[in-house]
Amino acid sequence: MKAVQILEYGEDVVEINPNAEMPSLSSGKLLIKVNAAGVNPFDWKVTLGYVSQGKTLSSPMTIGGDFAGTVSDVGEGVDRYRRGDPVYGSGIVLSGGSGAFAEYLITGEHLLSEKPKKANDIEAAALPLVGVSALDVISNKMNLKKGQKILIHGGSGGIGSMAIQIAKYLGAYVATTGRKGKADYLKALGANEIIDYRNEKFEERLSDFDAVFDTVGGDTYERSFQVLKKGGMIVSMLEQPDKELMEKYGVNALGQFTKINSEDLKKLAELYDQGIITINIDRTFPLDKAGDALKYQRESSVTGKVVIEMD
Repeated sequence: MKAVQILEYGEDVVEINPNAEMPSLSSGKLLIKVNAAGVNPFDWKVTLGYVSQGKTLSSPMTIGGDFAGTVSDVGEGVDRYRRGDPVYGSGIVLSGGSGAFAEYLITGEHLLSEKPKKANDIEAAALPLVGVSALDVISNKMNLKKGQKILIHGGSGGIGSMAIQIAKYLGAYVATTGRKGKADYLKALGANEIIDYRNEKFEERLSDFDAVFDTVGGDTYERSFQVLKKGGMIVSMLEQPDKELMEKYGVNALGQFTKINSEDLKKLAELYDQGIITINIDRTFPLDKAGDALKYQRESSVTGKVVIEMD
């Protein structure tokens, strides 16, 4: 089979292996024929060795996590799915999968769910990581309520765009940061207030907010504490809680590490099928151009998601 692999960590190190070994099926696992694979910033960070913990690769690693596809075979103990079922989820190596940027992958039953009925494969492949991240932060960690105010940084990105839609569905007032040229897109998602981060300081415009969802990090994260009310909450995809800032402003802070699971994937599919959330596909690439897809994700201001479509 064909797979996108790395033999070492670094920039632009991905290789297309036309004769990669088919992943072997084991108990509790499923063999999936991949129809499309979503590209996330996490994927290029893996190729650069950001999550390697200093370890070198001992064998080729197939990269990628998000996918949509069809069940090709099931291992012993798998009783929820049969051959031919359309599914979506994660096949990332770090969670015990075999990697999604391939014609076939192996993954666990707990890492997938039935594909949204109203989504095609490209749309479904774009949903798992960004959708589950937004759902977990907005609904579970923040427990956002109707009438509360939330600031979402990076609203036009994959996670930000999901977060805006979910927050609006829950009845919150949503402010977001983004480029001026993406204002119409952000309004269409449901944002009540848009701050052009290149020309405005959000902390000078906003105050007394219940929550901040940070997908940017760095200085943006630190300045965000200023817009929160006492007892408010900030959750960051990139930064760990700053105790000094928490004490200074009297707020709560959490770091987010998303664990994709079948329960949240099922909820996400329901939201999609009900028309509560949509996903914008910025650009698609064929499997042979996976390296270009990663570079585009890394270097461009992506609106929504990048997806790899199988040949």
